[in-house]
Amino acid sequence: MTTTLGISPPEMIFGNNSVEVTNERLNWSISFNALDALELVDKSGESMLKVSYSEAWQRMRERVHEDIKEIVKPYDWTYTTNYQGTVHNPDRPFQQTGSEIPFEKLKRPDPILLFDDVMLYEDELADNGISILSVKIRVMPERLLILQRFFMRLDGVLFRLRDTRLFIEFETGEIVKQYQAREDTYANVRSGLYMHPPEQIPSLLRDDGFIAERLPVIGIERERVLVG
Repeated sequence: MTTTLGISPPEMIFGNNSVEVTNERLNWSISFNALDALELVDKSGESMLKVSYSEAWQRMRERVHEDIKEIVKPYDWTYTTNYQGTVHNPDRPFQQTGSEIPFEKLKRPDPILLFDDVMLYEDELADNGISILSVKIRVMPERLLILQRFFMRLDGVLFRLRDTRLFIEFETGEIVKQYQAREDTYANVRSGLYMHPPEQIPSLLRDDGFIAERLPVIGIERERVLVG
């Protein structure tokens, strides 16, 4: 994977994990996997976030991967990705839409036929925070929802969230994909936790669900495809 990407991979990489949904009749599928997600990490170094030990972190990475040192170069070491899944049938691409995911249907007390939480990669950013990409899938009798979430906390600098939600209505074959970017400074988020007991703060700062509600939306995209 290091050779393929040209960068050092995250500390914890689950390269054999993936989530895939397939319409066998139309030979259409969409998958979520670590390699494709990491392909979209900035490898130019232009979007690198700085911390006081960023140079020491880079040197440490080079020592760990001395055997491939010739391809170690500046890159976004937070592993931020705007990956939204890999579509395996280009004849039926997603198109931009104004349609929103019908969240009211997802609030119904329908039986859960399948639920899973699949980790793709994780890195503790040299003890400067955390960076995680994971995929949750929830299947109900009439529909399913996938949430791929990239969550990053760079201590003293920034919180960042990149969510891709995929909603599929089985009867119609309609698929709505929503990509949402959220972020805010570490100081802004931290200052909003003053009402919480100090002993709770460390766990709250790792809770992506809790943090997500406190980050402003900075971008949103919606796309749709019909595979019925």
